[in-house]
Amino acid sequence: MILFTPKRPPPDGRTLVDQAVDAIEQAIDARILRPGMVLPSVRQFARDHRLSTFTVMTAYNRLVARGRLQSRPGIDYRVARPAPARPPAAAWEAPQVGPAWLLSDVFADHSMAIKAGCGWLPPDWHNEAGLQHALRQLVRVPVGQMASYGHPLGYHPLREHIAHHLGGYGLAADAGQILLTHGATQALDIVIRTALKPGDHVAVEAPCYANLLQILAMNGVIAHGVPRTPDGLDEDALDALAGAHPLRAVFVTTVLQNPTGASFTMAGAFRLLQLAERHDLLVVEDDVSRELLLEPAPLLAALASTRRVVYVSGFAKSVMPSLRVGYLLCEPNLLRRCAQTKMSLGLTSAEIMERTACQVLRDGRQGPYLRGVRERLGQAHDQTCQRMREAGFEIAHEPGAGLFLWARPRQALDHPGGAIGLAARALKAGIWLAPGAYFYPDRRDEGWFRFNVAYSSAPALWAFFREAARNPE
Repeated sequence: MILFTPKRPPPDGRTLVDQAVDAIEQAIDARILRPGMVLPSVRQFARDHRLSTFTVMTAYNRLVARGRLQSRPGIDYRVARPAPARPPAAAWEAPQVGPAWLLSDVFADHSMAIKAGCGWLPPDWHNEAGLQHALRQLVRVPVGQMASYGHPLGYHPLREHIAHHLGGYGLAADAGQILLTHGATQALDIVIRTALKPGDHVAVEAPCYANLLQILAMNGVIAHGVPRTPDGLDEDALDALAGAHPLRAVFVTTVLQNPTGASFTMAGAFRLLQLAERHDLLVVEDDVSRELLLEPAPLLAALASTRRVVYVSGFAKSVMPSLRVGYLLCEPNLLRRCAQTKMSLGLTSAEIMERTACQVLRDGRQGPYLRGVRERLGQAHDQTCQRMREAGFEIAHEPGAGLFLWARPRQALDHPGGAIGLAARALKAGIWLAPGAYFYPDRRDEGWFRFNVAYSSAPALWAFFREAARNPE
């Protein structure tokens, strides 16, 4: 059976394997090859079409991977039978807004046309050239160098790079003090599981990173909110809280806080560290957005050393969320215990991802890329704040940098269901909003929302708020 005549040299870059795959697929689609029919053996197909057996074997295996052929090793290849017809997809329904949706389901939900409440950069903002170059370099690495589980602390060259980078911020560290993790969120989980126990009391910012609240709750740790201010934490509230409860730790985001976008001032940082020293509190510093900052800001771990501070960061904001590479830095004894926790939870972290991150960070494209991102975010802040002022929003703070704004539309105060009710209404219109209630330990709903400025330019978003103002439900 002759299905095609190979063209040499291949036209338009279509290799001989590509030509064979296309010919067989066309024969299947035209019903020349029917479901269940046995194909010629690899040697026979190669002789009939004047191809190498390697070319035919590669083509057959590619068609197996695509589900067009079935393979019985050592026996034959035959045309795969079509999969049973699936029932028609149900009509789309808006998901139910809630903490579970915000923290997990939303990552699998691609139905939202406008993601004003999300926590990451748009896909077309990423350093595509740097990432592609890193992946090309990765495929050149011999498989044997990546076949094992890797070091418990993570890929050493990346840890060296991180240590050198942090030195530029005044934080003296070496690679042996750094533990790589599956994202910064896992780093927080590892610290909580290692340094705390069920029933312990901790202070968190109010509002704070929503996933942190879930991690603390799952580990049985009791979280108390301390108001976040544009300068840092409300020190009087933290001092009173430490006097009322046996606090073990305080969790803070130093710069471009999620969700308010606020950054600590130097005075605010010193006051927090003084309180931590007075009450013997472990300070867990979440610092994932520093690379998006326009100007210098305090780094607690550099001011107080890792004796008092556990430093957590990652590359979801500066490189790419799906890379899932984070890290923590702390004093040696705690680091050893954190490494044991990491190994107990899931063995080593993914060295392939760590190698990719290392290559991106060492490539000369990352610096100019980040400068461009900071500029675009600054413009997005200006535009979003202007739209909010025109719409009568209350803006808690205007950082001018980073991803987030914390703002309150008057519609949320008028809406019968508050911000949560307004967010549920927005979902039906294909708009994802992040209600402020999910960022507070006590789930208070005071009408606030977290806005991602990189996703807040769509006219339909502001048309929705205008309509909600005219017709509160």
